[in-house]
Amino acid sequence: MMKKNIYAILLCCLAAVSCDSFFDINLKDQPTLEDTMSRSSTVKRYLAHLYSYIPRDENVRNYEGATVLRSDESLVAKSQYETFWYKVRRGEYGADNAVDDASANPWKRFYTGINECTTFLTNLNLDKEDSPQLITQMEGEARFLRAYYYFVLLRQWGPVIVWGDEAADQGVKAETLDRNTVDENFDFIISELDKAIELLCVEVDDSGLGLSLASNKGRATKGAAMALKTRVLLYRASPLYNGQNGSGIYNGLQNTRGEKLFPDYDAAKWDDVAKAAEDLFALGRYNLATSPTATGSAIERAAANYQCTWFQNWSINTEIIWGWWYRAWGDESLGQGCDVAYAAPAGGKIALAGYSLTSPSLKLVDAYPMWESGRYPILGYAKTGGMLDCSRPLVDPLSGYQATGWTENYVQQVDVDPAWALPFKAHNSTVGRDARYYSNFVPNGFWWPSSTTNSGGPVRFTCYNSPSATAPYSETDACNRVGYVWRRLYKAGNPLKDLTADYQSMSYVYPAFRLAEVYLSYAEAENERTARDAAKAIEYVDKVRERSGLPGLQASYPDIDFMNAEGTSTIGEVTRTGREWLRWMILQERMCEFAMEGQRHYDMMRWMKAMEEYNVENWTLHVTADNYEDSYERVSDDYIGGRSVFSQRDYLFPIGSPQISQMTNFTQNPGW
Repeated sequence: MMKKNIYAILLCCLAAVSCDSFFDINLKDQPTLEDTMSRSSTVKRYLAHLYSYIPRDENVRNYEGATVLRSDESLVAKSQYETFWYKVRRGEYGADNAVDDASANPWKRFYTGINECTTFLTNLNLDKEDSPQLITQMEGEARFLRAYYYFVLLRQWGPVIVWGDEAADQGVKAETLDRNTVDENFDFIISELDKAIELLCVEVDDSGLGLSLASNKGRATKGAAMALKTRVLLYRASPLYNGQNGSGIYNGLQNTRGEKLFPDYDAAKWDDVAKAAEDLFALGRYNLATSPTATGSAIERAAANYQCTWFQNWSINTEIIWGWWYRAWGDESLGQGCDVAYAAPAGGKIALAGYSLTSPSLKLVDAYPMWESGRYPILGYAKTGGMLDCSRPLVDPLSGYQATGWTENYVQQVDVDPAWALPFKAHNSTVGRDARYYSNFVPNGFWWPSSTTNSGGPVRFTCYNSPSATAPYSETDACNRVGYVWRRLYKAGNPLKDLTADYQSMSYVYPAFRLAEVYLSYAEAENERTARDAAKAIEYVDKVRERSGLPGLQASYPDIDFMNAEGTSTIGEVTRTGREWLRWMILQERMCEFAMEGQRHYDMMRWMKAMEEYNVENWTLHVTADNYEDSYERVSDDYIGGRSVFSQRDYLFPIGSPQISQMTNFTQNPGW
């Protein structure tokens, strides 16, 4: 699957699905199952099939990856291409209308995958044609996948039913089913990953397996299981699943057996996160991706290094611990280039078939550090009407950031050639930002990073209500309604002129787990654990920042006493303790480093910060202004579409009506 010749194999030949079954499990008659599991060729096809259930986290508009749309890092233009996640963002969903994959309810799909993994594991002993080493590897892969599917259920709904090593009981009365506790869920997932770690090879082409790396890249490895374990433990230690920040939201939630579903706070859970990360580091296998051929200025080299996380071939990319190919999906047969098309400017002088649907939020744009000082420029926002107001940023006065004004004769530095990217008038908020900022965004007024466009030559991306804009505003047609283009998946120089050649030919690996995440998870654990080690936490944050050319935290913030967990430091209008400042910076760094990689939403969920961060007006640049200068005013009434709504109940998704209608005594999440 991950390499196209792997994930394309689905086990259609392995018998039909039992539609009468409560869990819709693939039941196979014994002779067929014995025959299937006794032959090497069909065993391997069955294993490939197990990968077909992996979450579609790479799809930012549908399925599991659309939590990007739900989060505060993105603002997706309202259009005729609405998905169910638009409703989720507006709070227009519940148990009654969350019924299937298309309506954000993949419960059935993942339980089917779980039971397929169990069937495979239970019958793997029938395989007499493969070597013991390969059978061991395949067992590890199936255990890894089963643990992953349970975790995907847990991160959306909270604690679910855990069947353990047994297949779902087909004879069970649905009305007797109820959830296991949070600890029981995590304990099983972690125990499965521990087994997988023991069974899996560091690389799938290890001696004795007879598997070539070229044709099997993407199969689970020891590092993949270790990375997933670190993420699972990070979630388990975080407030949502560990004491709820003292809020008591889920304190009284019990299943029908009278078991308290959510545990009290246990600080030792942070120790487990640190240990899991250290175990992965000890493999000595992974490094942050960097470009061996990067040239130019320091910021150009830093941008090239950061872009390697997506664009460097994963046969040499030592940062990607595990991932998969972008699957073919999307409108107008754009395939793997679909996300680029959704983000690219709509039509006009720059791009063919661009939809201007997926844009960064102003909050995401504001998050990135300043290149020279290394400081995060925006410390938060003042409130208007009880909600964060992105037109009233709390600016760090020592950062070097200016929220207003203009820089004349600005020279764009990343992914352009000064021979054609001539100096221009740039808004001060876009000047002097870090390399990732320019790798991720094309701000209003900047040169599109290609010398060839629909107009023939290079053009500046401008968006306001005038035909002189290269992406003019329209009340009815697709247009950029935020003021910034999300360009992370766009390689500079691609003309985006030919539908087949420029979009359909795009082929990226989705970095589901990469080393930068483990570094920041480790830093978070070192900051939160009882035996806090702020120096070590800072060391691992700095590793990620250094790749992007930024100074270390202590060099950037000599005015903060990070080592004193409870001592306070004040910057501008914001006062925090040493632990709180470091926690905030780690979350800011995660927001910048993993923008639109599906991390931000779950960070806000597990830290229970979404109530404040998500309930905001739709702040954008003033794209309905009739000139460039006025378009940089921040407004909340240009965007078409309802604002984000988040209430306390939204920390966990409702158990859908298809499940509740059968499991009539199943404990629903509070508020639903």
